[in-house]
Amino acid sequence: MRRFVAPGEVGATAVASPPSLSVAIAAHQAEATVSQAIQSALAQTRPPLEVIVCDDGSTDGTSAVVERFGAPVKLIRKENGGEASAKNAAARAAAGDFVVFLDADDLFEPERLEALAELSAIRPDLDIITTDAVLEVAGQPVRRCYDETFTFEIENQPREILVRNFLFGLAAVRRTRLEQSGGFDEGLPYATDWDLWLRLIRSGSQAGLVAEPLARYRISTGLSSHRARLIQGRVQVIERALARERLAGAEREAAERALAEQRRRAALERAREALVEGRPDARRRSLEVVVGRNQTVGSRLKALVSAAAPGPAGRRLGARSRETTAGLLVPD
Repeated sequence: MRRFVAPGEVGATAVASPPSLSVAIAAHQAEATVSQAIQSALAQTRPPLEVIVCDDGSTDGTSAVVERFGAPVKLIRKENGGEASAKNAAARAAAGDFVVFLDADDLFEPERLEALAELSAIRPDLDIITTDAVLEVAGQPVRRCYDETFTFEIENQPREILVRNFLFGLAAVRRTRLEQSGGFDEGLPYATDWDLWLRLIRSGSQAGLVAEPLARYRISTGLSSHRARLIQGRVQVIERALARERLAGAEREAAERALAEQRRRAALERAREALVEGRPDARRRSLEVVVGRNQTVGSRLKALVSAAAPGPAGRRLGARSRETTAGLLVPD
């Protein structure tokens, strides 16, 4: 029996017919991986209503690979506009009750759509449903997405989504709610998933989880080279929420604390990247940490040492960069 997690009671008897599921894949320069992603979507024990691939301005053979699948896969081509733009284009072409997003370099396990449909049938009030996943680096499993360090929120989703993205991103989203929300914000280069979940949940949607690892999420080995931008994306999401939402009391305090923490982390990552890359601004970035708000005493001292000798500090950090990739494993 599957383990379902959602706000309120989750019974075992379906009260509605399982929904139809459209799989949407955003692909850019994905010639090497998109075939496996498509195959994993087509090999489901509960077949999808359709598989839609949006080629987001690729200059490699991505479209040619998709075309080899023929009628079972619908291909959309567009100029490069970014991941959010490609996801929106694929979702607009979907006809299913839910749109299930799959990245072009990730995989669904065979029972994933079946499990998503089961939870939706039991809880037709849920607008967002995801599963656990195995996170991989360089082809090797590193951890489950959900563990004691990253938990799925049940008690107060509207408050918690202001603070962190607790939803694994290869989620199924009710198509009508996705359309009403305006979809992914194409002006955000990073953390677009979190921004969408936040807007949906804050406007009344609830999210559920199938607590089984039914996807494989592949972490790029180049992740550590742009962590500052990833964290800055989180900063933008919280800033926009604070400007948009009518927050007061504990909710506003929680969001402001989360914003301060993400700004602190962004400053650290900007300094680390400048040091590792040997950039001319490495000393300045380190000094920004020294005088910055909310930094710990330990971080300030390390940054002061780095500012005094940026070259040696950068070489030490570079040698450790692969060890810290797991720090941002959970996708936004």
